[in-house]
This record gives sequence, C-alpha cells and structure tokens, in this order.
Amino acid sequence: MILIFLGAPGVGKGTQAKLIMKKYQIPQISTGDILRDAVRNNTPLGQKAQDYMNKGLLVPDEVVIGIIEERFKESSCKSGFILDGFPRTIPQAESLDKVLDKLDIRLDQAINFEVEKEILIKRLSGRRLCKNCGQMYNIYFNAPSREGICDQCEGELFQRKDDTLETIQERLHVYQVQTEPLIEYYQSKKKLATIAADKDQDTIFNQLCNLLGN
Repeated sequence: MILIFLGAPGVGKGTQAKLIMKKYQIPQISTGDILRDAVRNNTPLGQKAQDYMNKGLLVPDEVVIGIIEERFKESSCKSGFILDGFPRTIPQAESLDKVLDKLDIRLDQAINFEVEKEILIKRLSGRRLCKNCGQMYNIYFNAPSREGICDQCEGELFQRKDDTLETIQERLHVYQVQTEPLIEYYQSKKKLATIAADKDQDTIFNQLCNLLGN
C-alpha cells in the first residue's frame, strides 16, 4: 500500500499517518526524518545534504529525492509506505513519479485532508504547551481548567513562535501557493481521495480505514 498524505498545516495528517502505520505495519516517511537519518549515517547523499544545511541553505530537490529513493529500497518499505509532507510542489511530484516508475512502484492513493481555514487557524494559534511536562492544550478546543496553567503539573503554558497568527497565515499562504496545486495534479491522475478532517481523531481514522478497505 503506497500512500501520499496531503493537507495544510494543522489538518492532523501526521497523527493519522502514525495510526495507519500501526494498523497496516507500513512506515511513515517524512523528509525531515530521512534527511536526519542520511546525515547521521553519513551516506554520500547525507553528506551533500549536510553541506547545504551547514550553509543555512535549503537542501535541493534532487538531493532530497535521491535520499527518498534510497529509503524506498529498504526492506521496511516492501509492503508499502506513507509519504507525509512530500511532495510539496508539482516539480517534486513529477520527480517522485519518475522514481516510482524506475523502481516499479505503483502509487495507490493520494489522500487530501480537508479542513476549513478558520478551523485550521484556531487549531494552530490556540495551541499551548506546558514548559514542565510538555502537555498540549488548545484554548479553543481543549482548554486547561485555569488559564495559562497546566492541569497535570501546574506548570506555565506557552505558545510556540511558529503558532503565532502571523506565522500561521504565512504558512497557510505558502501551502496554498506551492502545495495546494497537488490536489488537482493527483486528481487528474485519478489517484486523489478527500477526507473531511474537521471531525475527531477516531472518526477520521475510521473514514481512512473504510477508504483503504479496512
């Protein structure tokens, strides 16, 4: 089972990827994780990636796709995998298609997790973390009993810098410009399915399992 999970920041696709990974025993592949692994293992492509990162530059697509190709060849991917966070652009999707063709791997489904923008902003901007125990809250959907105080350990709650309204709006804009076109891209290939991700976690998971045929 080969899946691509699409969706804006805050839709919960990472959470669902972990649930699907556990149920179907297939790995969740995120570019951040495999880049770090390649660097840590000092592979030739990992060394190239490290050179760019040391200079504060983005790792080029050709290096990233090369590392992804290496990951596909590992034994843990024989039964399938979930791509989470890649591709992010049409050129990346086209490069991925070439790698899949080369390795004779067939994409089963690109799944788009859909949530209204207003809900996404509340999900992200409402997040608060405890400085002591790391417990997460949301002031709109899962507020602590006392404002700014953790229910678990009474530690101070804080908002991460990337959860400020200004940063969130910029992230959503980048997604709309760069990644949203992938919806039409996979739709044209008759590979797209859409999940309404404004429900609770269990409901979304059940929708996914039904889509994938349990």
